[in-house]
Amino acid sequence: MKYCKRCVMPDTRPGIKFNEEGICYPCLTHDRRTEVDWEARWQELEELADRYRGSNGNYYDCIVTASAGKDSYYQVWTMKERLGMNPLLVSIDNFSWTQTGRENQNNMSDVFGCDMHLLSLSRKVARKLFRKGFEQQLIPCWYWDRAVYTYPLQIAIRLGIPLIVYGENINYEYGGEQTDETYSALNQINNNVVKSIPWDAWLDDEITMKDMNPLIQPTQEDIAAAGLDPIYLSYFEAWDGYRNYEVAQKFGFKSLEEEWVREGLSEHYEQIDTIGYNVHPWFKFIKFGHQHNTDILSQWIRSGRITRSEAVEQIKEKEHILDRRMLEDFLSFLQISEDHFWSVVDRFANQEILEKRDGVWRLQPQVVRALEKGGEVS
Repeated sequence: MKYCKRCVMPDTRPGIKFNEEGICYPCLTHDRRTEVDWEARWQELEELADRYRGSNGNYYDCIVTASAGKDSYYQVWTMKERLGMNPLLVSIDNFSWTQTGRENQNNMSDVFGCDMHLLSLSRKVARKLFRKGFEQQLIPCWYWDRAVYTYPLQIAIRLGIPLIVYGENINYEYGGEQTDETYSALNQINNNVVKSIPWDAWLDDEITMKDMNPLIQPTQEDIAAAGLDPIYLSYFEAWDGYRNYEVAQKFGFKSLEEEWVREGLSEHYEQIDTIGYNVHPWFKFIKFGHQHNTDILSQWIRSGRITRSEAVEQIKEKEHILDRRMLEDFLSFLQISEDHFWSVVDRFANQEILEKRDGVWRLQPQVVRALEKGGEVS
């Protein structure tokens, strides 16, 4: 296991690459922003908007995949206000909400005046599949996450709305298998954020393919016939989650700290509309030795908001912590005991990089030393 010498991202992140100097590709990608003609990229986006604006008459010009988060505010503001489009917002409902998240969702509707198509997945099916994903591969939210990718494409085909707007290209911006910069999100389903798992792993006497409908990726033939044009907004503007948060605040977006200060996390504006879902990214610590803080702090280092040494101290202090409210909400939804939860977690714990101290999984001392130095575990 080794860490980037510039940020705090380890090479255990699936698909991430490092150069010969020990710098991770997301840092190198961020460096290349200075070589991009962003004015020309924005012109490309304007031309794309011109192509689709009014193409459906008084119907919707595009779909924006939007929840109630700060990135959604930025996407909707860009497409509706800056480019004069008439978007339909498509979202997958959470299985539990924070009060702040509900208020942000309502406010987004009030401020931007967009219609929202909200799919509420079957709680009965979701509970069963969350539990299967948790117990079999420690990926409980696979069912929900895959629907986020596939359902907007289904709706676009059925409603005849070719242009679909996503936020960032996660692999290109933060590390993963897909390192080519592209505006097209046609291949997003293969970015390994949602692992490719055979359907048989999920089906049983109670769960059939009829229950999996929202998760079925349209065929390439159907996508081509509908002329779908899914895009990453991050190709056209330098993506910055904190910048998006600042813009969202101008339109009434609220951060979470007045309702709930989440134990173990360094920020209060990411993934704040839901509660128990956030256990899912914590599982990355158990399997790979890093989780949400590493992602955010690495972004802050690249944008100059924090030094590497400051980020290291926050990771050492917080990265292993699982917030109690998150855990209790997760247990309640899956209807499992806390003892069962930890027995499953222990089974997946990566003991090459973690050790249990005082009943808590922590990074091994040699891993911490590698983190501090920005190098490889020796």
